[in-house]
Amino acid sequence: MAIKKPTTKTAATKAKTAKKPAQAVTISRTSSPQKSAKGSREESMQKIRTILLQQKSALLSEAEVALNELPGVTIFPDMGDQASAETDMNFMLRLRGREQRLLKKIDEAIERIDSGTFGICDECGNEIDFKRLEARPVTTMCIACKTLQEEEEKRREV
Repeated sequence: MAIKKPTTKTAATKAKTAKKPAQAVTISRTSSPQKSAKGSREESMQKIRTILLQQKSALLSEAEVALNELPGVTIFPDMGDQASAETDMNFMLRLRGREQRLLKKIDEAIERIDSGTFGICDECGNEIDFKRLEARPVTTMCIACKTLQEEEEKRREV
């Protein structure tokens, strides 16, 4: 089997591609840095808002399915089977409770986005790093304040 050598057309395509980013940088330099940073942050906040709305919709649809499939009270002749069924039901209800709290946090985050206070730490008042907001959009604390809070909780447990 013969190995094909790269053609000059591929090299020419690479050269054209290499020029495009330089042109994009030139274009972005002509715009105001403050205006582009503010616009970029606003776009990012709307992106997070869309993600939150999608999460909310998914949680609500899952909850609806779970409610429709919720088994009625069943009495099993064997006590082990009865205990297992009740354990499964309690586990499912705990999951639904956690999802309900997450829904509340999602609604609060959407309200903060709408009011313009999203991304501001509740503890120190500094901006929360955008990477943290992307990873956990319902957060209300920056990583430093959250770390301190968790350390205090660990000290109280001991």
